[in-house]
Amino acid sequence: MGIYLNSMSPYTLYKSEVNSPYFVDKSQMLKELIPLAEVGNRHVCVTRPRRFGKTVMANMIGAFFGKDVDADDVFDFLKIAEFPDYKNHLNQYNTIYIDFSVVDDECTSYKEYIDAIKETLKIDLKQKYPEITFRRGSSVREDLQRIFAERNERFVFVFDEWDSVFHMPFITENDKQSYLLFLKGLLKDKPYVALAYMTGILPIAKYSSGSELNMFVEYTMASEFRFGNAFGFSDAEVDMLYNRYSKIREERNEVINISREGLREWYDGYFTKDGERMYNPRSVVMALENNNLSSYWTSSGPYDEIFYYVRHNIADVRNDLAVMITGEGVKAKIQEYAATSMNLTTRDEILSAMVVYGFLSYYNGKVYIPNKELMDKFDEMIQKEASLGYVYRLAKESERMLEATLYGDTETMETILSYVHNTETPILSYNNEIELSAIVNLAYLAARDRYRVEREDKSGKGYVDFIFYPVDKTDTCIILELKVNHTPEEAIQQIKDKEYILRFLGKLGEEPKYTAEILDVGISYNKETKVHKCKIEILRNRI
Repeated sequence: MGIYLNSMSPYTLYKSEVNSPYFVDKSQMLKELIPLAEVGNRHVCVTRPRRFGKTVMANMIGAFFGKDVDADDVFDFLKIAEFPDYKNHLNQYNTIYIDFSVVDDECTSYKEYIDAIKETLKIDLKQKYPEITFRRGSSVREDLQRIFAERNERFVFVFDEWDSVFHMPFITENDKQSYLLFLKGLLKDKPYVALAYMTGILPIAKYSSGSELNMFVEYTMASEFRFGNAFGFSDAEVDMLYNRYSKIREERNEVINISREGLREWYDGYFTKDGERMYNPRSVVMALENNNLSSYWTSSGPYDEIFYYVRHNIADVRNDLAVMITGEGVKAKIQEYAATSMNLTTRDEILSAMVVYGFLSYYNGKVYIPNKELMDKFDEMIQKEASLGYVYRLAKESERMLEATLYGDTETMETILSYVHNTETPILSYNNEIELSAIVNLAYLAARDRYRVEREDKSGKGYVDFIFYPVDKTDTCIILELKVNHTPEEAIQQIKDKEYILRFLGKLGEEPKYTAEILDVGISYNKETKVHKCKIEILRNRI
């Protein structure tokens, strides 16, 4: 066993995952890879946002194929064991596993970085094949070719975070080209390659405009069906994990702090190519392990990580942000090859980069803020970046807007809503209620700290524009209806006629879910006069 060749590391790390109480079996992905390894000279690159299970799957692949490791104790109990040809492939391939994100803390140049990898791999090969005479000063590629020539043995290559080298501070443009040529020389059209499997964040085309890595078939979340359900958690998988979590907490006599709906609100919202909704896997697992809903995926970077992408073209993206904050999607042409961390200037480039890095989700031609975990970061950015103009100013008024609503101060509410017209041309032409809802949503941004705000929620006999569910169930409940070219009184009447209040009731015979007063809030906008009008009815003990 070596450092890179037939290493114990992938097996050890994957076994730890399998033994975790919140492990999800994705081993059926191996059924897709086994035939490729059998044919030989096949190259697969899977790109996903960070924290989306890429390394777990790379460890699984390395643990499954790698020789000199006995992984029966792991894979015999997974779904892949149902595959008829399973045993003929388990631990039957010489496997070279390299995590390219690992770099010595004293490394100061690309040459030091890549030479260390080459030298380590050459040592592994010499230890594995002591009977073969390797030429002094030979390259890794030459050594592998000699092994194939003398032993007719092929290799599986598993390269995790292959693109991390491009973000290292000492890497120059010439170094990037050298790295691409290294990978090309090592993997392209080589008889010793059974399978080359790489993971990364950014698509290959971002880095390789020529033919260096065109042997790879690339699988992204937005563009390819294959491997779509191998990364991220599906609804059914989260159901399974939540049941497991509930059982563990009950056995320990511990308080269950997380609801199933809470997991959906916080971590759902990504899409596979075929439209299946997916959860951020790391965040789900961390929440269940910690018995707490929080921002785990984005905890490594503050809001300015998002602002980094929009700062070069705020004018074009600002309106999109205002609409997406409402939960709506905006149309975009996603160009994954253009997703770069530098020189993002056009709207589509910016949105493309945010999709690739996982800040936005993409489905059916539109981009969305996927869930509360990311929505909180966008909220934070909007309330801190004055360069966002009216979006920032309206969001800054959101605390005052909530207080005015709770105290029935409709005059202040109308002033705040009209404020946007007195500053600059807004996002919106105010042609329909969706556009009005974007303004209202920004005006109530601060309410998210105290309420779970839902739009177009099915309530009673129809759909309500906004429902504010208080985190504290003894706090004031709010039902808010919007009307364009109608009166706020008509909005209030619709709330009553459609019985939206039923959303705050428990099941028949149960105690009510919420016990405080309910506010019916009607907001109207007249397109001709450009005037907002508000009305509030406070109904105590209505439930």
